[in-house]
Amino acid sequence: MASLLNTVPSIKLSNFNYNNPLRSSQISFSLSRRRLVVRATETEKEAKAEAPDKAPAAGGSSINQILGIKGAKQETDKWKIRVQLTKPVTWPPLIWGVVCGAAASGNFHWTPEDVAKSIVCMLMSGPFLTGYTQTINDWYDREIDAINEPYRPIPSGAVSEQEVITQIWVLLLGGLGLAGILDVWAGHDFPVIFYLALGGSLLSYIYSAPPLKLKQNGWIGNFALGASYISLPWWAGQALFGTLTLDVIVLTLLYSIAGLGIAIVNDFKSIEGDRAMGLQSLPVAFGSEAAKWICVGAIDITQISVAGYLLGAGKPYYAFALLGLIAPQVFFQFKYFLKDPVKYDVKYQASAQPFLILGLLVTALATSH
Repeated sequence: MASLLNTVPSIKLSNFNYNNPLRSSQISFSLSRRRLVVRATETEKEAKAEAPDKAPAAGGSSINQILGIKGAKQETDKWKIRVQLTKPVTWPPLIWGVVCGAAASGNFHWTPEDVAKSIVCMLMSGPFLTGYTQTINDWYDREIDAINEPYRPIPSGAVSEQEVITQIWVLLLGGLGLAGILDVWAGHDFPVIFYLALGGSLLSYIYSAPPLKLKQNGWIGNFALGASYISLPWWAGQALFGTLTLDVIVLTLLYSIAGLGIAIVNDFKSIEGDRAMGLQSLPVAFGSEAAKWICVGAIDITQISVAGYLLGAGKPYYAFALLGLIAPQVFFQFKYFLKDPVKYDVKYQASAQPFLILGLLVTALATSH
């Protein structure tokens, strides 16, 4: 920009736009040499590619608003905003984890009682405890969101501080209450589901809140997130209908490395805010290009390792079924995620994650037989 101004000494200050210097470079090019047009245009394109989307989509979607994802409609209804804070789009992996745990127990039967137990466990894991996790995370991320996504409910002021804190407590206590009910219903002498819920809630808190704020470290934070989404609901489902075993605990913690990779997907849209707030997410620490490959490597290598474990355990059909479910994930990684992890994050997750969670069920069924 400086070279451009030096080339054109006759430009007046009124032509320089301090809010958008890129625009002023276009104004000045008409008095300069043609080669400067290319430089200004390239700079503008580069800036647009790096700049985060700081405005809600025009005429945003009501569905996106309820699900708690990008492109949401700006809403004023308090109950819709409350639901948005819980991010229902994040519930399915937890609900599916309960299904996998029930399947792995080998003791689930399609009776009204077992179905009712599983539904209550899903409510605990999804709307209540995941809703608590997402709300408390948004509360402690309000300063980062003011940079990255200022139109979200908390930084925009659409919901008050007291309303957010009340929601956090209601969801936490509701989830712990359901966990206690499930322990009584299952006839547990030791309240294993309650302590799993309590441990998961504590993990959610230290993930988001200072002084520990695990998410400040890309490795520890994302692994904690992966374990919360894969291991904990699986353990709850299996404990509800059977007994947790050491091999299942180890296997699900291994699978949580794939969860780490999934968590990295969400870090790319927050690079600017994370860097400003000193959070060492993997895209900030390693750069976007390297972080993309760390992400897909964690997802793919973990699943291939689990398939190898199943093959070694004498379960080749399950192993090959899992390998078959990895292939489309790799396809969508190259089609969407590796091209542009910010632009295509929703498309990638919607396309690839169904195959990953089906792989979880295949693994669960393998451990039950």
